[in-house]
Amino acid sequence: MQPLNGTGVSAFFLKGFSGYPALEHLLFPLCSVMYLVTLLGNTAIVAVSMLDVHLHTPMYFFLGNLSTLYICYTSTFVPLMLVHLLSSWKTISFTGCAIQMCLSLSTGSTECLLLAIMAYDRYLAICQPLRYHVLMNHRLCVLLVGAAWVLCLLKSVTETVIAMRLPFCGHHVVSHFTCEILAVLKLTCGNTSVSEVFLLVGSILLLPVPLAFICLSYLLILATILRVPSAPGRRKAFSTCSAHLAVVLLFYSTIIFMYMKPKSKEAHISDEVFTVLYAMVTPMLNPIIYSLRNKEVKEATKKAWGRSWTSR
Repeated sequence: MQPLNGTGVSAFFLKGFSGYPALEHLLFPLCSVMYLVTLLGNTAIVAVSMLDVHLHTPMYFFLGNLSTLYICYTSTFVPLMLVHLLSSWKTISFTGCAIQMCLSLSTGSTECLLLAIMAYDRYLAICQPLRYHVLMNHRLCVLLVGAAWVLCLLKSVTETVIAMRLPFCGHHVVSHFTCEILAVLKLTCGNTSVSEVFLLVGSILLLPVPLAFICLSYLLILATILRVPSAPGRRKAFSTCSAHLAVVLLFYSTIIFMYMKPKSKEAHISDEVFTVLYAMVTPMLNPIIYSLRNKEVKEATKKAWGRSWTSR
């Protein structure tokens, strides 16, 4: 990709909350704390799943990848957003905007596929317990995760290149706190139909299709759990997938609320604030949900914490 497009634009101004200085000073500490909790919590999940041999299973391999993704996703926009909240100079270079757009699209898309893969893993563990370790072997785990990361990166690179090669005219003020692709496309004066088609196809493949797969997996899981004769057995079976189900509900409920609510002609600052919070809340709550709802994670964390203190 060339550093400049045909119109010679070299930078964009990220409007964000520039018209609300009091709100910026309120959001800075809030977003800083949320980002810090996200980094520490998800790093702890990755570390524990790698250090404890009891967690060297497909479920925690996928969880480690999900936590890594949340660290990458939030890091694509939060650090720069925090700088802009305290600065009046809210510009980003053309190349920087393209990189941010691509990485945000890629990590967001990969999350949809990872959640679907984790649902499939839970389906095999509960509905095919005797064949689980044969079907969900390490090679398949690496193949599924690798395919999700690579395919979503290729998709995002394609979407970014198509969008950023369009001619830009007039002002270069992006009405968003990041280089969100739809906000950037509003600044172009060329034909955006190709870019819009790519985005529509990608949205269909990565939102309703994985969601339908997740729903089907959990319907089969529920049917299997209901056939378990004992109540303790049903509780144990459900506890193995309750944390993942909570993350799925949190992720898709925020997306549905944001994109299915009636659109107003004028953008409201409350929508922008909610967009910031919903983009950060799922990554932040992921380690908390898995720590509270998963006995193995809690025990592994206590062991790791105990070893760190005894080593001192």
